[in-house]
Amino acid sequence: MQIAYHLGAHVTDEAQIFKCLALNAQRFADQGVALPGPGRFRAVLAEALKAQASGDWNAETKGALIDALADMDRVERLVLSVDSLLCPAGQVLQDGVLYPDAGARIARLAALFDGDEVEFLLALRCPATFLPALHQRIGRGSFSQLLAEVDPLTLRWSECVARMVQAVPGARFTLWCNEDTPLVWLQVLRAVGGCGPGFTLEGSDEFFAGLMTAEGIRRLRAYIAQHPPRDEAQHMRIVWAFLDKFAREDAIEMEIGHTGWSESYVAALTEIYEEDVARIQAMPRVRFIAP
Repeated sequence: MQIAYHLGAHVTDEAQIFKCLALNAQRFADQGVALPGPGRFRAVLAEALKAQASGDWNAETKGALIDALADMDRVERLVLSVDSLLCPAGQVLQDGVLYPDAGARIARLAALFDGDEVEFLLALRCPATFLPALHQRIGRGSFSQLLAEVDPLTLRWSECVARMVQAVPGARFTLWCNEDTPLVWLQVLRAVGGCGPGFTLEGSDEFFAGLMTAEGIRRLRAYIAQHPPRDEAQHMRIVWAFLDKFAREDAIEMEIGHTGWSESYVAALTEIYEEDVARIQAMPRVRFIAP
């Protein structure tokens, strides 16, 4: 059995990936893919982790966990997607690094399904926008308080990823940049859902409705209806063309909020992030989805 943990990160796709996959839940189920929602699996998973910590974990309890998560006789892939799998938003920057307990956490998550194929999927985001958005998600304290023990210039996603890769040697890791999501949207959906090009993902263009003007999305749908793309690559080229013309400025501009950062500081954060992403792309056992 395949286990796919979509870990977020926080303030990346905002559950859009799961929402799209859920629109196709029955067709996924027909292929043995279970997509329990966070409201269903969070409490069940928490109880399983407690049992694991107490030493009360075996094939029987594992079977009970699978039964609680999937209403089907044949489960070939189980997809668990929520951005709090690693930790609550308020703990992301503990100890001045990104997700300090990520390695230990995913080791426990993987151990729940010992003997199965486990994959962790994670979107990265530039600290220049990640930190302001994270502060907004947390919803308390000032931005300066959030960064009281954090130097944004020293934050490295590569350090977080390295800890995870080292913690679970047998797992697969699939990553992408949140900034690239509109360009690799279908690839990301297929990576999380575990489906190939022959599986039509209904509702996949709904994601772009949040990035385009109402007129743009209306025209996109009309164009695709009148000129059905011959394949997925052509479909995405059509979407990109409409995004280029009808993108909402508030949806594509870098949102740094009331950080007090200068343009040069933001540029430095962005350059560091791009160099960090290049390091991650070169890591063994990491599949990186890029345009």
